[in-house]
Amino acid sequence: MPFDNITKSFIPRHGGNIEAAAKHFDIPVNEWLDLSTGLNPFAWPVPVLQQTVWQKLPDQVDELESIACDYYKSSYALAVAGSQMAIQLLPKLYQAVLSRQALKQAATVAVLSPSYSEYERSWREAGYAIQYLSSTEIDKNIENIDVVIIVNPNNPTAECFSRKKLLRWRQQLSERNGWLIIDEAFMDMTPQNSMASYSELENLIVLRSFGKFFGLAGIRLGFVLASSDLLAELKKLLGPWAVSAPAIEIAKQALVDSQWQQKTIVHLKTNVERLVKTLKASGLKPTAYTSLFVWLKTEKAFQIYEHFAKQGILLRYFNVEQTSAKHRSTSLRFGLPGLESDWQRLESVLESVKNL
Repeated sequence: MPFDNITKSFIPRHGGNIEAAAKHFDIPVNEWLDLSTGLNPFAWPVPVLQQTVWQKLPDQVDELESIACDYYKSSYALAVAGSQMAIQLLPKLYQAVLSRQALKQAATVAVLSPSYSEYERSWREAGYAIQYLSSTEIDKNIENIDVVIIVNPNNPTAECFSRKKLLRWRQQLSERNGWLIIDEAFMDMTPQNSMASYSELENLIVLRSFGKFFGLAGIRLGFVLASSDLLAELKKLLGPWAVSAPAIEIAKQALVDSQWQQKTIVHLKTNVERLVKTLKASGLKPTAYTSLFVWLKTEKAFQIYEHFAKQGILLRYFNVEQTSAKHRSTSLRFGLPGLESDWQRLESVLESVKNL
């Protein structure tokens, strides 16, 4: 596929953005099936909230953060309006801490690649040099890195990192006042692998997303897990009322609903296994997957992406520029269908992929 044709197509920086896709491909918004986000399509059932929840300024965030500590098995937690807010503030937090400690401000930041692009954007705009590295390359070059940022399990490659390796990296970085930042947006399905219980260690920050596993991205809620000193600095940057009262009330209930959580973990595992089998049946060979998405490396990624889009199904497309040398290939991420009719629609379009 000529590069000029690709650049003229609709390729969003993130999953979602159905309205823009609808405009580009001239398909009404309500006719789209969005498989581009990696969100749980079987959302936690939000109850009707009391009217007073909508009328008052948020005043129960401390209670929410205590519940979050129990859920994540962490010592401290700071609620934020989605992980994205924390991602944007992390460079400022780093600068504030180094300034207070009278340490150097220049730093080399290693971002796992391919991975969530907002980390690269936030740190680059703050003036930091960025290195795009695979996990193997991080291992080899960690002595020359000041900040390491990874997603675990990674998005989109589904690569997982052991606690042993992450603790070793944290120790190596901490010896030079370096930071290890771990985004665990897709960790809820495998909590036994989380670094949350270690998050009070020096120079370690763990981010958790509420919206992905609970399927409620619209309430914009996430948590930062770290030492009390780091969280106190971050709280200064957030300012008052960082999280809405409805988000606080919903999350307080969802985080203690262990019955729903356990059923959902099993349900998602069953559904992603079905998605893997469905893709294989169409001749596609999934590269890796988590319980919320399947990753597929293929030279035909753009053709498949646009073929689906022209029929009202949005996938997540990753181009070569978004990958490290280890993963030098175009790729796709498939999210989970929710309704049975969505599965049938996906299978119907997959039948025609064989002819591409």
